[in-house]
Amino acid sequence: LVSTPSELKKANRMLEEAKEELKQEGKEFKDVEIGAMIETPSAALIADILAQDVSFFSIGTNDLIQYALAVDRGNEKIAHLYQPAHPAVLRLIKHIIDIGHKMGITVACCGEMAGDIHYTLLLLGLGLDQFSMGPVAIPQVKQIIRSVTYKEARKIAEKALACSTTGEVIKILKEVNAPFLKYFRRESK
Repeated sequence: LVSTPSELKKANRMLEEAKEELKQEGKEFKDVEIGAMIETPSAALIADILAQDVSFFSIGTNDLIQYALAVDRGNEKIAHLYQPAHPAVLRLIKHIIDIGHKMGITVACCGEMAGDIHYTLLLLGLGLDQFSMGPVAIPQVKQIIRSVTYKEARKIAEKALACSTTGEVIKILKEVNAPFLKYFRRESK
């Protein structure tokens, strides 16, 4: 969870110090790619700055949605306001992906949205590079991704991004996902 460039720079310095200690002790280690979890609106808005110090982004949708919409999803009185299809959420995700690609880094997505087949085509169309999810979701998400062209997914995302309400986005997603949902229901019987 990163919200300021100074946090990221400090973490990178600490990693370099640890590497130097390992070298001095003669211990071998593998160099790893450094990424940033983009889970706050502040991190999303300064993604271009953060991208200078990492090799990839991972969008943490659970927290990003919660913080962007100022909703405590654990509070049953307002949990209904937690809406992954909210236009503001979609625009934040698109912004993060666009900045990542502009800066030459990979953008992944984790959280419930990444493994939810209702959002697979949308996330793909927004330009997401990698999906991170529980093993149970992989076969269905993989099947959906293999069933469309990137151009088709981009058209879905463009339609969703043009929406002004969550209801409009959900209507589009229901239409495009209907064949998959019907197929998956039939398969599970």
